[in-house]
Amino acid sequence: MQLRTKNLKSIINLKHALVLGLLFSLTSVMAQEVIPDEIKEEVVKDSVTPGELKKVDGVAAVVGEYIILDSDVDKTFLQLQAQGINIADFTRCELFGKLLEDKLYAHHAVQDSIVVSEIEIRSYVDQQIQAFLEQTNGSMDELLKIYNKDDEKSFRDEMYEINKSQKLATEMQNKIIEEVEVTPEEVREYFNAIPENERPTFGTELKVAQIVVEPKITEEEKTKVINRLKEIKADVLEHGASFRSKVVLYTDDKASVRNGGLYTLNRKQPRMVKEFREVAFSLQEGEISEPFETEYGYHIIYLEKIRGQEYDVRHILLIPQVTNEEIKIAKEKLEGVRQHIVDGDITFAEAAKESSDEKETKYDGGQLINPATQDYNFELTKMDPELYGQIQNLKDNEVSLVLTDQERNGKIKFKILTVTGRVDEHEANYAQDYLKIKELALHEKQLKAIEKWQEEKIMDTYIKISKDYKDCEFSSNWLKK
Repeated sequence: MQLRTKNLKSIINLKHALVLGLLFSLTSVMAQEVIPDEIKEEVVKDSVTPGELKKVDGVAAVVGEYIILDSDVDKTFLQLQAQGINIADFTRCELFGKLLEDKLYAHHAVQDSIVVSEIEIRSYVDQQIQAFLEQTNGSMDELLKIYNKDDEKSFRDEMYEINKSQKLATEMQNKIIEEVEVTPEEVREYFNAIPENERPTFGTELKVAQIVVEPKITEEEKTKVINRLKEIKADVLEHGASFRSKVVLYTDDKASVRNGGLYTLNRKQPRMVKEFREVAFSLQEGEISEPFETEYGYHIIYLEKIRGQEYDVRHILLIPQVTNEEIKIAKEKLEGVRQHIVDGDITFAEAAKESSDEKETKYDGGQLINPATQDYNFELTKMDPELYGQIQNLKDNEVSLVLTDQERNGKIKFKILTVTGRVDEHEANYAQDYLKIKELALHEKQLKAIEKWQEEKIMDTYIKISKDYKDCEFSSNWLKK
């Protein structure tokens, strides 16, 4: 939801907040003293130039059990730059304040026994490094030079610690706000408190519906895939073949090839589709499942390790191939459905119920739900670019031509779209925009909860700030002036 406001209190600094990974703004909190010069930096003999002294990274701050080095701020700049973010938008003090907050959250997450998945973090590090390599034309040596690291292992270990700290911070934030809710009366009070000349403007929104037809998979293809998975399972169990090697050779889940098809599931935190979770949690350690079907294809799962509530599983996904004949049949079917709608023989909603293969929308007239707002409205300026390109020239209730979609795994499907409703750009209206206003009110209440938590915890936490940062203008008084 894109807002154009004048001085709307709840979304000041939102741009900085989103980029830096905070919830809503760069809200720092109060801390403590200045680090004395004698512990500010170390000096050691330079092994490259004997006899000369070389300055070792200085300590910028200590937060609980965490230390922030001067170089950590530099590395944060590098991370933002690697993500294509304009670092000129941020000051060194802002990024330092972000690091202070992260360490405060991480420290208390550990105190509160919040646990994060090591495998999940290492998987994310793999993705990060791959993205960084794209900035250095695939050169690991150049990347290590930028980050001043001697080898890839030390670089990965450092990235792991950075991401672990950030993950702990995120989980701590989530815990702080998990029970924060707003009542209808609080929403009304929030809206009424906004001066009329400062109320947000909501952009043009559309309601979009679609009918999807997928080419059918023949029973012959299904049987072929199931038998192949059974052969793989037998080779592992009977001949000692490596399940991980089989993943690398055969899986269609390309996203998990790098780590051998490994995923970590947690009973308390839903991840993966229902069928996958049910099979995984039914296995004993070291057991391999029978082939089973999900919306993505056919799988077998190897349960590698059980660690309390967490299950480390490897899986192989095989996607049955669709024949050219079935592709042709599916397209012709949808073309016929479209013609009946255009001729007025059936409404779009009726056709969706009768013909669409998309379970999530077919019984709701084909109406798409906006994942960001959980309602039917899509603001034009925030719409997925692909969807926008497909409907931008449609008039209200006009039906698109048959479009072809191809997913990352190569799966093909056909669809037609229509615009079922339109709301032009307008100033916020309490009745019409209740859900959006409720979201803003909730954000403000969550922000206050975080600020209150920070103010309380900062007083209980050992914190020292280097004098090099004492002149920073933090949002809150880290130096306790």
